[in-house]
Amino acid sequence: MDSYRLINLISALVNFYEWLVIIWCFMSWFPLREGSLMYDVAVVIDRIVSPYMNLFRRFIPPLGGMDFSPIVGLFVLSFGERLIFRLLLGMA
Repeated sequence: MDSYRLINLISALVNFYEWLVIIWCFMSWFPLREGSLMYDVAVVIDRIVSPYMNLFRRFIPPLGGMDFSPIVGLFVLSFGERLIFRLLLGMA
C-alpha cells in the first residue's frame, strides 16, 4: 500500500472518530428514553468513545460542571494524525 492511500485511510478513520466524539458530546446533553433507538445508538457510541475520553478525564477534572476532556481528546487525535502523516511522508 503506498503512502498516499495509507494517509487517506488514516485521515478517514480519524475524521470518523472525531465525528463520533462530537455526536457523543451532543447526545450527552439530551435525556434518552431507555429502549428507544436513539438510546441504543447512544450506548454503542458511548462504548466506542468512552475508553478514549476516560484517558483524559483522569487528568482533567470537570470545571464548573463542564467536561473539557473531549476538547483535549480531539486536539490529541488531530495532533497524532499530523504526526503520523509527517512520519509517513518522511519515509516516502
